[in-house]
Amino acid sequence: MSQDCVCRENEISGFRAITLENELIAVTVLPDKGADIYSLVSKPHNLDVLWKSPWGLTHGPVPGAAAFSEAAWLDQYEGGWQVLFPNGGDACVYRGAPLSFHGEASAARWTCSHRSSATEAAMDLTLTLRRSPFTISRTLSLRRGEPVLHIEESIANLGQTPLHYMWGHHPAFGRPFLDGARLQVPARRFLAHDTEISPACRIGAGASEPWPVAVGKNGTPVDLSIVPSATERVTEFGYLCDLEAGWYALVNSARNLAFGLAWPLEIFPFLWFWQELGGSLDYPWYGRCSVMAVEPVTSIPGAGLGRAVASGTAPVLRPGETLRAKFAAMFFEPGDVESIDTSGRVRMKMSL
Repeated sequence: MSQDCVCRENEISGFRAITLENELIAVTVLPDKGADIYSLVSKPHNLDVLWKSPWGLTHGPVPGAAAFSEAAWLDQYEGGWQVLFPNGGDACVYRGAPLSFHGEASAARWTCSHRSSATEAAMDLTLTLRRSPFTISRTLSLRRGEPVLHIEESIANLGQTPLHYMWGHHPAFGRPFLDGARLQVPARRFLAHDTEISPACRIGAGASEPWPVAVGKNGTPVDLSIVPSATERVTEFGYLCDLEAGWYALVNSARNLAFGLAWPLEIFPFLWFWQELGGSLDYPWYGRCSVMAVEPVTSIPGAGLGRAVASGTAPVLRPGETLRAKFAAMFFEPGDVESIDTSGRVRMKMSL
């Protein structure tokens, strides 16, 4: 029996939390914490697929951490799913403005309104940045009978000069959903980050390898599409390049559950690929975290806007210009995926 779509408001660790849900999916968002998607639950499986950090939510940076630093961001990183804008990765200075690690939008308080009816629940979120003349807007919505989160986003340049930017989505997945999972994505190449972030990285820094089977730094093949087990200690950071289409599926056959994400490839031509699966023994992970993120982004490397500009992958938004993008995130039954589109439709390959 179909259930009406609903919108509920409550608090999590003192943060305002808004939940959209129907009979198949529940999505909780924190408007005052970067408009983060805090949880994404498949209700038939009673499973939140998003990772939660062991230190959880906290208000404000830890004393002594520079407000735009990586440490300040990580101190407040509760897991979940962030929007990265107008910077991604390392803090940097652009046109005289100090840009924080992963961008101002990922930590700021957004304005929010919400609405619901029998057939749809939705929220509208907007933010005007302080250090850059950008606005960013999001609408998240669910429809009755669909296990699909629809996301519509736009960025606009209110300034009088063309501006580079980085824009991306940072959904981080955790166990038990990752246990036995496999990544399906129409990529051709894996490019390892140019600096090794942990001795537990299996692929050598800067290596460019075919996807999904790469040659590891010890000379053995590594199938990067298979999520390592909980008994392994692995760290990896790199980029999926030469994408043939804008989608991926993270499939867990043992749990009869798959997560899919689709986006406009012309705007987000790269995927950042990050695994912190017990492989880093220093701050803030200390070997206690098991998280994997697969992130549609405009730019590489994931080392700040300055590096992206130098690499030629940072796009430019002209004065008065607005850019719009649609995403769809959904749950479905596992299979061999042929395509996923931004309406939320999943096509499976025909078996012979």
